[in-house]
Amino acid sequence: MNEIIINVKGMVCSGCENRVKNALMNINGVKSVLADYSTGKVIISASDEVTKEVLAKKIEDIGFEVL
Repeated sequence: MNEIIINVKGMVCSGCENRVKNALMNINGVKSVLADYSTGKVIISASDEVTKEVLAKKIEDIGFEVL
């Protein structure tokens, strides 16, 4: 199990947090997601097969910028 931290630009409310969380939870192997718009951090707990690149692409696909 890996913990991956991604900095995200563009989350401005709890609705944004939920969009990011729901999108990432749909990826096989993702166990939990904690998104915090006030810090711009997304903390993902996922199996070893899930890469940071896959997670970042999913975040960008829903309209946010990965820093």
